[in-house]
Amino acid sequence: MVSPIRWGILGTGWIANEFAQGLMRLPDAELVAVGSRTLESAQRFAERYGIPRRHAGYEALARDTHVDVIYVATPNPLHREHTMLCLEAGKPVLCEKPFALNAREAEDMIRFAREKKLFLMEAMWSRFFPLMGELRTLLAQGAIGDVQILAADICFHFDFDPSDRRYDPSLGGGALLDLGVYLVSLASMIMGPPSRIGGLGHLGETGVDEQAGIVLGYDQGQVSTLFTSVRVDSPVEAVLIGTRGQIRIHPLWIHPDKMTLSLAGQEPTTIERPYDGNGYQFEAAEVMRCLRANKLESDLMTLNETLSIIQTMDAIRAQWGLKFPGE
Repeated sequence: MVSPIRWGILGTGWIANEFAQGLMRLPDAELVAVGSRTLESAQRFAERYGIPRRHAGYEALARDTHVDVIYVATPNPLHREHTMLCLEAGKPVLCEKPFALNAREAEDMIRFAREKKLFLMEAMWSRFFPLMGELRTLLAQGAIGDVQILAADICFHFDFDPSDRRYDPSLGGGALLDLGVYLVSLASMIMGPPSRIGGLGHLGETGVDEQAGIVLGYDQGQVSTLFTSVRVDSPVEAVLIGTRGQIRIHPLWIHPDKMTLSLAGQEPTTIERPYDGNGYQFEAAEVMRCLRANKLESDLMTLNETLSIIQTMDAIRAQWGLKFPGE
């Protein structure tokens, strides 16, 4: 029997709670420590999940010798700082998406992880679902021929509140970094890096992008059309159109369990890959697989690809003139 891998969670917000619940689905994982800005917050989180070690401050968590790997779950502008803190303490890191505010920060994080010879991965949870593995297999087999068009959306309505992280530029708010990163990552997984980048974004009264349409072009003429918003709800589905057929990933494609394969002259085939829990266990399982194999990064979410995705988002924001404080 393999020894369990001991996790620490840095941060106690909503996404930290989701990840903690996901970890509970993995029998070979132990959530042993949490760090928060205050001891009170760490204790509340720890009581909820039965975590034995509670730290006031993030450095104490990073230096906890009982922890094997740390999940960074703090707001977007703090990802670089907290990832570097953990790496400096010799800890492998799973960093919540978006990996960093911009490519410059991402380059720092990647370079430091490679210098320290420590595992590092972006927590792009949508990529690790069983159905996404099935999708990659179908594409590798040429099931729908050469993919020419990807059309995908992710829009969720959030009531306007200038202090909400989605509307607050000081927290790296806006639709692109909070939601659109999923779209750019999906396009990257399917099409690779774009050679042409276009986007129209609406900047709201707080200065962040509240909604946007993005078009990515590729060397062989393929196109990705993507749209995102924090002002409206959308179906949250994705359609891949190839030279021999189509694949529709049913809503919500960011945590998918069903897709339909449609080929010319044939009845559509629905492929289902149901799962238990909230789905966050799959990215954690990938991290543990890599750690046990002594890998420094995941083949499913490489650091070079993470950097390319952030470079694409930087290029999109540059077209809008959107900069975050401190950039």
